[in-house]
Amino acid sequence: MYDIIIIGGGPAGLTAATYGRRAGKSVLVIEKNAFGGQITWSPKVENFPGFLSISGTELGDKLLEQAMEQGAEVELEEVSSLSLEDEVKTVHCLSGAAFQGKTVIIATGARPKPLGLPGEEELVGSGVCFCAVCDGAFYKDQDVAVAGGGNSALQDALLLSEKCRKVTLIHRRDSFRGEARLVEALRQRSNVDFMLDTRITGLLGEEQLRGIVVEHGGESRELLVTGLFVAVGHEPDLGAFSALVELDSRGYAVAGEQCLTRTPGVFVAGDCRSKTVRQLTTAAADGTAAALAACEWLDA
Repeated sequence: MYDIIIIGGGPAGLTAATYGRRAGKSVLVIEKNAFGGQITWSPKVENFPGFLSISGTELGDKLLEQAMEQGAEVELEEVSSLSLEDEVKTVHCLSGAAFQGKTVIIATGARPKPLGLPGEEELVGSGVCFCAVCDGAFYKDQDVAVAGGGNSALQDALLLSEKCRKVTLIHRRDSFRGEARLVEALRQRSNVDFMLDTRITGLLGEEQLRGIVVEHGGESRELLVTGLFVAVGHEPDLGAFSALVELDSRGYAVAGEQCLTRTPGVFVAGDCRSKTVRQLTTAAADGTAAALAACEWLDA
């Protein structure tokens, strides 16, 4: 029986683990993919306090190392459900494993959001990608497109411009939401084109992507690319907990700054929480708040 079970090993979950252990509580962190979360996809992080520049992988490793140094236990498992019996919370995993805790912090983050185009799901891994760090090398010296206007899309375009022959950055609005510094860096790249106020309306190819259909000013045309990197935001991954946690209209967990859910002893932290800003720093802040709230609940 653990004092705190944390579901999700990203910045929020690992920060919560560190704070839980420093408060003297037994802590288990369960992660289904890779510890560090989606920040490990980023080749360069320059907006996390204390680091002028650090790779996402290195930052994720440091967060994990710190939590484990404090004594947190970790498991690589995919959680399928969470059940309650009196004050005991049981976390069930797809493997059949089950772990019991007095409190649970859900820090499952948010997964990349698809464009929702016909054939998109079938082409994932065959031209449609969600991680430039993971898949960019496969498109060396080829023409690719990036969909999105935030920091993730801008960073993806920068990374791909170092490998690909041509990168077309497509955004449905007339200006980017990401940092001006990143936009300016892209404007300095001779192999990067911008298509603003433009929508992607279709995908070309059945077994392998060979191009996309774009619409601008009411007119459509085909753009021949072998890779499309989608960076249009994220959606929460809370389906397994919807019976215990109130969700808003977009599927994010409803919880205030103390990260409390409607179920006593169950907390939520990070990008899966309903809030206006989702950054590394806010994920870490959520992890802190959730851990301290869990400790307060345990000590009550």
